[in-house]
Amino acid sequence: MNVAQKSLELTGIFEAEVLVELMLRFWQHPFAADRDFRNDLLERTAEVLRTALAGTRIVQDIQPQNTNFIVAVWYSEWAAIQDVLDGVRQEREAWLERVKRALPSCFCDPGDLLP
Repeated sequence: MNVAQKSLELTGIFEAEVLVELMLRFWQHPFAADRDFRNDLLERTAEVLRTALAGTRIVQDIQPQNTNFIVAVWYSEWAAIQDVLDGVRQEREAWLERVKRALPSCFCDPGDLLP
C-alpha cells in the first residue's frame, strides 16, 4: 500500500477530521471555526487523493502515489481559492504559505528525504 492509498484511508476516520481542524486552527485559517468548511475540505482532500491514485501529479515534486494527507489538504485549499476574488483570499493564501513553510518535508517526495 502506498502513501496516497494510506492517506485516502485516513480520510474516512475521525482522526482526519481532528487533524484538519487542528491544521486550520493552528495556522489561523479564516474559516477554521466553520464546521461545514472543514467537512468540505476533508471531502475535497479525499477527492484529491483519489485523483493522485489515478496517476495525476498533484504537486510538482511528489510522485502521485506519494501524495500525502497534508499535501492533499493543502492542494484542496489551494485549488478552491483560485477563482476567489474576495478579501478573504489573502488570508487563505497566507494559511497555505504557513502550512508549506512549517511542514516542508511534506512537500517533497519521500525518496528525497532518505540518505
